Amino acid sequence: MIHKRLFISLVLVLMSISLFGQEGEQFKSVDVAEFAKVIANPDVVVLDVRKADEHESGNIPGTTLNIDVLQDTFTEIALSKIPEGKTVALYCRSGNRSKKAAKILASKGYTVIELATGFKGWQQQSSESKQEK
Repeated sequence: MIHKRLFISLVLVLMSISLFGQEGEQFKSVDVAEFAKVIANPDVVVLDVRKADEHESGNIPGTTLNIDVLQDTFTEIALSKIPEGKTVALYCRSGNRSKKAAKILASKGYTVIELATGFKGWQQQSSESKQEK
């Protein structure tokens, strides 16, 4: 009986590791410096997944689209506005909502790059860069 429980536990752990690995491979989370390199490519769609008022109060230069990931219609709007085959670089305020959006878009076949620290990280990096000059 103990061996059976141990075996089942081991199988569950291995399945969890396997699923986690697959989820982690769906999109890439990057820091501000890497994100800046990615969005320098004019073929990349830069997507802000925050609410419209957040976007209007400030956004990353070069942002192509603003679609609120918390809207029930996020997926259908994104699919209608982002051409197939495009790489999507996306961000939110702090990196939480963007991970949700990244999973959705990656599951639809897009190559997705997500700003791990969000717009807050972008602002902080910009502020630090200005102070160094």
